[in-house]
Amino acid sequence: MSKEAIVMLRAYLDRQAVKGVKRVPLTQTGRESLRALVKTPLGKRREAAAEAKIKAIETAAKAPLPAPVAASEPMATAIDVQGSSKEERLARLAVMAEEDPKPRALGTLREVMVFAVGSADAQILFVGEAPGAEEERQREPFVGPAGQLLTKIITNGMGIRREDVYITNICKFRPGMEGVQGSRNRQPMPEEMRACLPYVLTEINIIQPRVIVALGATAAAGLGIEGGVGRLRARFHEFSGIPVMVTYHPSWLLRQEQDGKGMEAKRFVWEDMLMVMERIGMPISEKQRGFFKPKA
Repeated sequence: MSKEAIVMLRAYLDRQAVKGVKRVPLTQTGRESLRALVKTPLGKRREAAAEAKIKAIETAAKAPLPAPVAASEPMATAIDVQGSSKEERLARLAVMAEEDPKPRALGTLREVMVFAVGSADAQILFVGEAPGAEEERQREPFVGPAGQLLTKIITNGMGIRREDVYITNICKFRPGMEGVQGSRNRQPMPEEMRACLPYVLTEINIIQPRVIVALGATAAAGLGIEGGVGRLRARFHEFSGIPVMVTYHPSWLLRQEQDGKGMEAKRFVWEDMLMVMERIGMPISEKQRGFFKPKA
């Protein structure tokens, strides 16, 4: 199968996964088209690739979906939370999230709810995917190794305090794993994110940040921004009228550092943060602009 066909098919399936669709049925013609791409000799495969890939994707796109499907569910909306201040409304929202039976009814999330941390008047709202082991233990997002790196980006890099931004996750509970979980973590599934999304929407609605920073593709998908971080970063998207910068998750930076690619990875994230700072009119020094630039 050609790279272009694989990309097109994966993009379609990713869109369905975000909507909660677990199975995409194919007609017999679609199956035969995909099978032909694999079995045809290399020379002939290249000649037939364009026609076959189009048939396969079109067949998948037109195939009827099983009913009922999660995609038919209404779009999540913000919750009406009363209070005399932003802080009071957020505090009440956290209690509601703690007591909400819907995320727990899924049976795939752990018990401890991890809400958010930061200023109700923050100009920048960071959103990740889900809490990990250390976050679950401290009941605060981004306090493990990835969180410590995020704090360095905010304080040492951007020159502001962690408590002056707002940090949350798309999923308010740590995703569970079979057997002994220990320190193992996984990405939240679409249905797990959807169960918690009303709370994230309400947080955004209450705080009204000037910029949202989505940390990783999973967080971006939770906000309806689909695609890989490499394609989404370095430009602004939009969510509820608020600019959104998609950048790499700090945990990805840590993995890149282990592979000896830490400096390049950090440069990508820092370029995105400079755009965020410029967007909200933060002062940027020459030293900050020179971070990660090659020495003369």
